[in-house]
Amino acid sequence: MKRIVKFIGPGALVAVGYMDPGNWATDIAGGSKYGYTLLFVVLLSNFMAILLQYTAIRLGVVSKLDLAQACKVHYPRPVNYLLWILCEGAIIAMDLAEVVGSAIALKLLFGLPLVYGVLVTSIDILLILALFDRYSKYIEFTVGFLIFLVLSCFCIELFLSQPILTNIIHGFVPSWQIVADPEMRLLAIGILGATVMPHNLYLHSSLVIEKS
Repeated sequence: MKRIVKFIGPGALVAVGYMDPGNWATDIAGGSKYGYTLLFVVLLSNFMAILLQYTAIRLGVVSKLDLAQACKVHYPRPVNYLLWILCEGAIIAMDLAEVVGSAIALKLLFGLPLVYGVLVTSIDILLILALFDRYSKYIEFTVGFLIFLVLSCFCIELFLSQPILTNIIHGFVPSWQIVADPEMRLLAIGILGATVMPHNLYLHSSLVIEKS
C-alpha cells in the first residue's frame, strides 16, 4: 500500500495535464453543438490516454529510463533529432494553450489584463520549476488539493445541470455521423488531440523513476 501511495503525487501532477483549457474548450464546444453525440470520442480518447500513461509508467519503473532517455538508447541519432523537434513543437503548442488559458482565467476571476495574466502565469511556472526538486512533496500536495477542488466544482455543476441519463448512455455508443459530418469530425479530432498529450508521457515516465 505504501508503494502505491508514493505514486499518487506524480499521478496528480500528470492529471493536471488533462485539465488544460484545450480539453475544456473542445469538450464544451462538442457538447454545446452536438449534445451527447461526441461522448464516445471523449471515452475513446481517455482510454487511449490511460493506455499510453500506463505504458509510460511501466517504462520508467521497469527500465529506470524516462521516455526521452529510452529513445536515445534505442533509436539512431537522426531519429532522435526528429523526435526531439516534433516533441518540442508539440510541448510548446500545449504550453501556449496553458498560459493563455490561465491568463483568461485570471481575467475572468480578478479582472487582470491578459498581458499581466501571461506574465503572472509565466513567473508562476518558472517558480514551480525552480522549487520542484526541493519542495516536490508540497507541490504535489497542493496540486492534489486543486484537483479535488476542480472535481468538487465539476460534481456540483453536474448535479445542477441534471443531464439525461439515457442520452448519456446513448452518447457512448459510436455513431457513423461522427465520421460523416465534417464539422463533427473536426471537433472529434480536436478532442482526441487535446486529450492525448506527449509531454505527459515524458513527465510521467520520469517522475515514477524516483518513486520506484
